Amino acid sequence: MRVVFAGTPAPALPSLRAFLDSGRHEVLAVVTRPDAQAGRGRHVVRSPVAALADEHGIEVLTPRKASDPAFLDRLRELAPDCCPVVAYGALLPQAALDIPPHGWINLHFSVLPAWRGAAPVQAAVRAGDEITGASTFRIVKELDAGPVFGVLTEPIRPGDTAGDLLDRLADAGADLLLSTVDGVEGGLLEPKEQIPDGASYAPKVTVEDARVDFALPALAVDRLVRAMTPDPGAWAGFRDERIKLGPVAQADAERLGPGELRVERRQVLVGTATGPVRLGEVQAQAKKRMPATDWARGVRIEPGERLT
Repeated sequence: MRVVFAGTPAPALPSLRAFLDSGRHEVLAVVTRPDAQAGRGRHVVRSPVAALADEHGIEVLTPRKASDPAFLDRLRELAPDCCPVVAYGALLPQAALDIPPHGWINLHFSVLPAWRGAAPVQAAVRAGDEITGASTFRIVKELDAGPVFGVLTEPIRPGDTAGDLLDRLADAGADLLLSTVDGVEGGLLEPKEQIPDGASYAPKVTVEDARVDFALPALAVDRLVRAMTPDPGAWAGFRDERIKLGPVAQADAERLGPGELRVERRQVLVGTATGPVRLGEVQAQAKKRMPATDWARGVRIEPGERLT
């Protein structure tokens, strides 16, 4: 099948590689978000999908909007049979959806209709779900509401960060997406409509969403930090500055007030609404990430100081 692959970040790479290596499908081009500034130096960089396409000499389309007439004209010229999609990051107009005869088939990292939206993995970790997964579905105008071709499930492990879980789903989901396109090409798959009553939503995570509220119970603090790791990174205030926090662990220790810090020889504790949690790694502004004990020695925490 002739395909145009749409995707932007690193989790889309296993799927793109699967199509490149399949020997069954011709990747005519990729569609990805425009080059953007990144890193401390704010250098302009290609998206991971664009960089991989460049390595293989594949045409890269970077429309600012998928409704741009020039982009739609080029897509019609390429005449793909199908457009597989993984985390493209932009809305697709009906004019684009109508071009490939087999539609745009999206790999979404949840078991639909649960956690429709931009951040399904973070939402599942934060909610304390025990099982999540990935789904392939045909894209329609309504957000993540199209009929589903296939599903896989994946347990969420007790210490999983969103990054850990997303890596596993991206790898397993690549096989699901490839097999879905194979089945559609062979006329072997018919998608099933989602049951809208079971829908839940996972909007894009903001930096403010990643602020840790130590007035929550320890379990909720643990889930929030893991859900925000690595992106955008959980954080809290300390001495009028923002510090990033790595995953924490619930500690068997006497109660502390919410946010209250206590430095011990081998651990740094912070209070929550229930028991304290033990800090893992800490990254102060303009500093490297380091163990919490090293950070605490460097800043010389005073009795009664808090994370806010």
